[in-house]
Amino acid sequence: MNAEWADHAESAEHGGESGWDVDPDDDAGAVVEAVGRQLKLWREAAGMRPAEFGAAVGYGENLVYKIERGARIPRPEFLERADQVLGAGGKIAAMKADVAEVRYPKKVRELARLEAKSVELSLYSNHNIHGLLQTEEFARALLQTRRPTLSVDELERAVAARVARQSIYERSPGPEMSFVQEEVTLRRPIGGAAVMRRQLERLLSVGQLANVAVQVMPTSHASHPGTGGMIEVLKFEDGSGVGRSDGAFNGRPVSEPRQLRILDLRYGIIRAEALTPQESLAFIEQVLGET
Repeated sequence: MNAEWADHAESAEHGGESGWDVDPDDDAGAVVEAVGRQLKLWREAAGMRPAEFGAAVGYGENLVYKIERGARIPRPEFLERADQVLGAGGKIAAMKADVAEVRYPKKVRELARLEAKSVELSLYSNHNIHGLLQTEEFARALLQTRRPTLSVDELERAVAARVARQSIYERSPGPEMSFVQEEVTLRRPIGGAAVMRRQLERLLSVGQLANVAVQVMPTSHASHPGTGGMIEVLKFEDGSGVGRSDGAFNGRPVSEPRQLRILDLRYGIIRAEALTPQESLAFIEQVLGET
């Protein structure tokens, strides 16, 4: 079912060289291999050895070999530099579009596809600020709390993938998006006070968008259907949907109408009991002033 809804939606929202290693279980590896073959053909046509080419683009010979054999996903800036060095006239740089489709982990790509085709998103977060609301620096600080820790490469890839999902705000017309955040998510200073202030400012900015409602569930509202955990429901134009909740159906993604109605009911009550969008923006401003 939708790749188990992107491996439970990027595990509940919870680098340095020019690219990322290819997951051997990811069928997108064929695209990376094709890009690597093209790079090798261009390099050989230019009469450059791997070490010479690597020095020209500013990367090591070993990395060049990895990219050419499809074991490494090149970053966009690597392809741009290679295009210039090899005089490809934009043909190598044009492959950025192909790489963009596969450069993030498979589960995140699937999640982004679901979000991209959704017309309505209902998102209740009780533990962290939702990934679609996070600033890049907040996302990095939050991902650094994972244990076992992520490598520099894994961290940068995860941050880039999370930020890329926020292209959903560029859609026109955009989907209707409803966020309910528990008060604690606004007060836990992930990354420190400065990072948290900019994160709160981001919430205020997004909350001003016509198709977005950001609401806060105050801690003083002790009892509501969200005490069992987060809830996410995505609806699509054909009337279908997918949802999941920590407190329902063993946390598994669901798409049957009866199950979605249960999640809709719980989310509807949570949204009704939370502060209104206007009250919530005022509340966030208050927390910002205290941070």
